[in-house]
Amino acid sequence: MTSLARSPLLLLGLAGAFALGGSVALWSSTDEPEAVRSPAAAPAPAVTGPTASAGKPVRLAMSAAFVSESGVGIYAQLASYLTRKTGIQTEFVSGLAYGTINSMLEEGTVHCGFICGLPYVLLHDNPQPAAQLIAAPIMKAARYQGQPKYFSDLIVRKDSPFQSLHDLKGRTYVYNDELSNSGYNLPRYRMLQLGLTKGFFGKVLRSGSHEESIRMVAAGEADASFVDSLVLDYDREKGLGHAQEVRVIESAGPAGICPLVASSKMPAELRDKLQHVLVTMHEDPEGRKLLDEALLDRFSLVEDSNYDDIRSMKEAAEKAGFTVIR
Repeated sequence: MTSLARSPLLLLGLAGAFALGGSVALWSSTDEPEAVRSPAAAPAPAVTGPTASAGKPVRLAMSAAFVSESGVGIYAQLASYLTRKTGIQTEFVSGLAYGTINSMLEEGTVHCGFICGLPYVLLHDNPQPAAQLIAAPIMKAARYQGQPKYFSDLIVRKDSPFQSLHDLKGRTYVYNDELSNSGYNLPRYRMLQLGLTKGFFGKVLRSGSHEESIRMVAAGEADASFVDSLVLDYDREKGLGHAQEVRVIESAGPAGICPLVASSKMPAELRDKLQHVLVTMHEDPEGRKLLDEALLDRFSLVEDSNYDDIRSMKEAAEKAGFTVIR
């Protein structure tokens, strides 16, 4: 979702959203997170047992998500919920590129994160895996069929004449991030399937986020973009952003949905406590309310094989020598 550090104005806006609950970590130029704690909505219950690294907080990062930037405050509320239910202080981190979050997970600078399926595959498939699955969201909408899957939706302006990917030859295409599955890996594979690998687009632009890609298409700054179906769903349902100004002409997928992963450096006991709270939160009235706000049915345990589709698409593009969308 968010793939570049935002402007100071947007970061201030996000900080305001985070005040909804939970703790926030915004990043300084030194790449060391400076925690900015918001007052908790209610004091955490007294909990016996271990805390993160002898009292240090767990840092929960987000680079890809099940809501759009407009709903990013939901993650702060989730961090606050995890703090109350586990007794482990949880801080929320956002505003960083996909690759930066991956590096932080490898280093253990952040303990866990909601990341895109492609970055998860890259972390997990290292000779020494740097990330482990904690859970994955299951969306409410019927198109997801109760599975930990999602789609990449090809959008154009509502009033444009384009009806298929083939119609976009020579046009301007925008994507969010090279490490995005829905914004790059899935579209690249779709183009490979159709034989559109020889400089198909007239111009290719990088936006930095799905939300910015949607805005650019709506504004006529680009003709089309493949965007995360979860982001588009959320903004359409909530009437936010520019989602109402574009239409979907085709969808690619399904593919493994963006999971919550743990750094390999995160203690297993902490990982297991967070996992238990997440996969049972649909049974808790407070948790159910938060899930409903995010258009989620529940969080579920998920196997690594759920991301084999992402692996196979990536490998097919590499084998064909089609690694860059043109």
